[in-house]
Amino acid sequence: MELRVLRYFVAVAEERHFGRAAARLHMTQPPLSRAVRQLEADLGCTLLDRSPTGVSLTAAGAVLLDEARTLLAQADRARVRVAAAAGTATLTVGTLADSAEEAGTCLAATYRDRHPHVHIRIREADLSDPTAGLRAGLVDVALTRAPFDASGLATRVLRSDPVGVVLRADDPLAGRGSLRLDELGDRRWFRLPEGTDPLWNAYWARRPDSVRCEGPVVRTVHECLQSVLWNGTVGLAPLVRSLPDGLTVVPLTDMPPSRLVIAWRGGDAGPLVRSFVQLAAERWNRKGA
Repeated sequence: MELRVLRYFVAVAEERHFGRAAARLHMTQPPLSRAVRQLEADLGCTLLDRSPTGVSLTAAGAVLLDEARTLLAQADRARVRVAAAAGTATLTVGTLADSAEEAGTCLAATYRDRHPHVHIRIREADLSDPTAGLRAGLVDVALTRAPFDASGLATRVLRSDPVGVVLRADDPLAGRGSLRLDELGDRRWFRLPEGTDPLWNAYWARRPDSVRCEGPVVRTVHECLQSVLWNGTVGLAPLVRSLPDGLTVVPLTDMPPSRLVIAWRGGDAGPLVRSFVQLAAERWNRKGA
């Protein structure tokens, strides 16, 4: 049995659907179906009961799912150990804004314990690149915030956070329990650099239609916060973000939540990336994400 085909089978078994599994694997459904059919033929048994709404595991399929997960985990560990022995085990993690703090506090110790011989590089991107270097091939995996163009990428939501408007503490609206975007139409709002991902820009540069006075172009969270502090401009931020003295964030009732996500290039990710994704998901699940 090929490891590649076992990964296909595990995806179908976990998703309980060929279409969702194909999307997860970034492939089309027909070759996925053929590969699983061939696996069943090679083993001489039916692994999946198929129906118009999805699939379910047979008794033989349940056994293979357990065995396949064990085999794939062993193969990943073998690859990592060989790469470490050769001095080539390196994982580059891209972070964006507050996701840098999440990576440092939530994942570093856990990942080091699991992969003590892997060298980790951290690359923090500015606000013009929501994939934190992933799209450009500068990193292997990214902790960032959606939405952005995810074509060719795989993503997993770790947590959703409410969003508010960042104001100076002496702003007349700073003491409000909540606000709507249209109550901020007379303020100067941040702008993101030219060429920023359209989905990302539409979300974070969202502002009232009545805004006529454009604020400064910002590339980093630090620039955003300092611009509020010194010039009284306004912008958006997740409510979970800690702010320096002199600033506050007021919840916005008409903003959808911001999703903290982990992203990686689609296809068959390497063992270090798969382990990072798994540990991140487990970590946030334990925190009640």
